Amino acid sequence: MKMEESRTPLRQKQPGKLKPATGSQLRPSKIALHFALILGSLIMAGPFIWMALSSLKSFEQIFAVPPVWIPDPFMWSNITDSLNAMPFGRAYFNSFYISFVVVFSQLLTCSMAAYAFAKIKFPGSRFLFIAFLATMMVPMQVTLIPLYIIMDSINWVNSHLSILVPNALFNAFGVFLLRQFIMGIPKEMEEAAVMDGANPLYIYWKIILPLVRPALAAFGIFSFIGIWNNFIQPLVFLSDQNLYTVPLLLATFKGLYVTDWPLMMAGATISVIPVLVIYIFAQRQIIEGIALTGVKG
Repeated sequence: MKMEESRTPLRQKQPGKLKPATGSQLRPSKIALHFALILGSLIMAGPFIWMALSSLKSFEQIFAVPPVWIPDPFMWSNITDSLNAMPFGRAYFNSFYISFVVVFSQLLTCSMAAYAFAKIKFPGSRFLFIAFLATMMVPMQVTLIPLYIIMDSINWVNSHLSILVPNALFNAFGVFLLRQFIMGIPKEMEEAAVMDGANPLYIYWKIILPLVRPALAAFGIFSFIGIWNNFIQPLVFLSDQNLYTVPLLLATFKGLYVTDWPLMMAGATISVIPVLVIYIFAQRQIIEGIALTGVKG
């Protein structure tokens, strides 16, 4: 008993305030960073928000001073009038048809070229790849006149072939993006397939393509957005309104003396919906594909 009484009792911790974790503290630098990001997001989204709201305004409200942000009343008829004023259904079909054909073709041709540059050693491969990259520095407007002469000589002017074929066969950015991704694939996988008797075509189709799906998804989305928003080529090569794409059809709302801005804003808002939906649902693939492309194996 005495021994038990002589034992010093364990000192209990006095209740007090718990200190917050260091990582959960709001630092001024972090607050400033978030504020700058939110401000930048609002600046970037400002024109789109203004366009969407202007599509529901009257002509007077669009040019009112001071600006009127919220339509009063909401003129939903602008959307239906815009769709009825021009053959938007046909233009949407043309844009989707051209975009999907070009995207599918570019995914195939660019992935094949990227595999050749990354894994197949042949004389002049490095020089040819540098020549591919050099074409990215040449503006499209420089090659537009020679391209028109070629298209006219084979009677492809005023035809979708004049837009499909040049864009489907070549894309230097896609070759570069996919090559960087393929270079990160361990060569041991390819060597094992060669030992099993696989040829380069089998390796490309069964091994390389399944591994580069994130990069293919990112490039496919970039390609779709670029082709969907393509304006200069349809403007130069197409003259039949039944062949117009959505961006070219929107330009017809702008007259020589008068422009129906409410209908143009409504048509522009409708035209960005497919791109916006694709980006919202595929932004994870875009980020993952771009991030993994910069990782070296």
